[in-house]
Amino acid sequence: DAAIATSAWATKIKEAGEIRLGTTDTSTFFSLLNVDDGKRRGFDAGLYQMLARYITGDEANYAFTQVTSDTRESVLQNDTVDAVFATYSITPERQEKIDFAGPYYTSQQSILVAKDNADINGVDDLAGKNVAVQSGSTGPTVMEEYAPDAILQEFTTDEEARTALEQGRVDAYVIDNTLHMGSVAKNPSKYKIVGEPFGPIDPYGIGLPKDADGAVEFVNGFLAEVEIAGIWEQLWQITIGDRTGQTYAP
Repeated sequence: DAAIATSAWATKIKEAGEIRLGTTDTSTFFSLLNVDDGKRRGFDAGLYQMLARYITGDEANYAFTQVTSDTRESVLQNDTVDAVFATYSITPERQEKIDFAGPYYTSQQSILVAKDNADINGVDDLAGKNVAVQSGSTGPTVMEEYAPDAILQEFTTDEEARTALEQGRVDAYVIDNTLHMGSVAKNPSKYKIVGEPFGPIDPYGIGLPKDADGAVEFVNGFLAEVEIAGIWEQLWQITIGDRTGQTYAP
């Protein structure tokens, strides 16, 4: 209660009785809807449910808005949501429009190809190839630097890009490694990740409205408590580590 009282942003959420979240239903490791029980699970899902409980007293007190890479800023700018959890890379361009708490995770770009692809084994092999990227993500900019001779095709969602890969309309798909890890975990017979992750370190942040009173400070305080208590590491192990055979949290 004392922390909430210092933040007009958090106070408004508590008085409303729920936090309005922009997130996704399709990210295997970060926020995935289970259609059988109606619950969302994953690393981001765990964090935003804990934040809902931290402010309102109940992890179920959140309203869901589906976002894509192209809509994450707009839902914050037009006051549709209070926060965005969506493997959301912190960039200077985005920080001109919104604020970020965090970072709370880091990643890099990687290459997803069909399981039987033997031609692409790393970023140098993307020259002249048709490569899917997600519009509104950091992928197109990274590709311009690391694979300038690749032929880029932009898609709105992760599912659309993977469908193009399955249908042979593109030869490879480049986006954050964490998303590709989820795709391979779900469909090991369809996909594989090739080469090493590349490009600059991608810091994931929690998107917040620009200049919202006390928002960044409040959420950063929440993240610090989660990390210090060891909950961040426990959550990572359950949602990512155990499912990828990793035993040490990054």
